[in-house]
Amino acid sequence: MSIFTNHPKAIGETYGQHFIHAGGFGFSMIGGGIACLLHAVCPWLCEKTGSDMIRRLYRSMVTGRADLIELDRFESQFDWVI
Repeated sequence: MSIFTNHPKAIGETYGQHFIHAGGFGFSMIGGGIACLLHAVCPWLCEKTGSDMIRRLYRSMVTGRADLIELDRFESQFDWVI
């Protein structure tokens, strides 16, 4: 198996699906990080953007995959590294 497909397969995705999901997470984190930096300089800006982004990413990664975890709760281990 290829180094490009080992991890995606371990979490039930193809390479293309993983590329899209991980890339989306990366851009979301960059956007949230920029919002946090803006908030640090100007506290009236982006007051909830960072925490909203964290909640959205958490829902997508953990809560959104809860059904997959329940299927093989005791038999499988998911690698949640992006």
